Amino acid sequence: MLWVAVAGGWGQGKVLTVAPPGAKPAGEFTTVQDAVAAAPDTGAEIRIQPGEYREVVHIDKSNIHLRGMGGDASKVVIVYANGASNTCGTSCSATVFETGDNFVATNLTIANDWSKTGKPRTQALALSISGDRAVLRNVRLLGAQDTLLATSKGCRTGGSGADSGPVVPCKIARQFYDHCYIEGEVDFIFGNAKAVFQDCDIHSIVHPAGGFLTANGRSKPDEDSGYVFNHCTLTADAGVANIFLGRPWRDYAKVIFMNTEMGAHILPEGWSEWHKDETERLKTAYYAEFNNSGPGAHVGEREPLAHLLTADEAKQFETKAWLGGADGWDPTKVK
Repeated sequence: MLWVAVAGGWGQGKVLTVAPPGAKPAGEFTTVQDAVAAAPDTGAEIRIQPGEYREVVHIDKSNIHLRGMGGDASKVVIVYANGASNTCGTSCSATVFETGDNFVATNLTIANDWSKTGKPRTQALALSISGDRAVLRNVRLLGAQDTLLATSKGCRTGGSGADSGPVVPCKIARQFYDHCYIEGEVDFIFGNAKAVFQDCDIHSIVHPAGGFLTANGRSKPDEDSGYVFNHCTLTADAGVANIFLGRPWRDYAKVIFMNTEMGAHILPEGWSEWHKDETERLKTAYYAEFNNSGPGAHVGEREPLAHLLTADEAKQFETKAWLGGADGWDPTKVK
């Protein structure tokens, strides 16, 4: 029996199964989207058998858990090939759109293979996620430019692409990525959520001009958001070089790397201006590091505006402290 969080306590949820056509045993559904549509408003665990599911999935219900079966995340693949240039823009290009709260995904892959179609290079999201209290554990996110939009509902600052629209009040979303593999090239973790990436492999693939791991979108100094990478590993394909830890998509971008092993592909300066000689966002962004190691750590060589934290300063960015919030949420206990 599955129990899920609902308003006022816990409620009984439903278990649904998905399997490819012709699979034995057969699933109740052959697409993930059909299973999401059939889930009750109280939530459901959707168990997905190994296979490739070429579809776009929209999850706007809360308490949805996508669970890949079989123990190998690389064998359960939700994939599609959309890009900014063949949809309404970056924000419309995702393979999976997730807006419901209390979302959980485990042991599966979400991919956007637009970059492998031979069509012109463009932004192409694997996952767009804005739900609060989200947990992704042992999930592989595969793409090229703009792989993961980790953001919040209503936090729009104007401009174009995934951040377009009028200024409206926003609700910052908390997200926890545990033992995940995230792959891309330019700005491939971007948006304005309050997120922790713990024990994740952040992997850079080839781009002719180098690349950027993050493009954080925190747009106001009082927004309680930012990305924390803790005990991660920064890896790259052979021959990849000239990679920045991040650049500020918006004026008050906030990213912290702690206890992370950094490969030689990471540039000594670490952090880049959004557009050199055009913007001055490094002056208002908050970029910080603590206790990193490896050939890409370059202690003492970083962009002068970046921060080197003390052990006491780093404590505020530990998972429970950073994501706890007024409700005391502990994502490490979510299964």
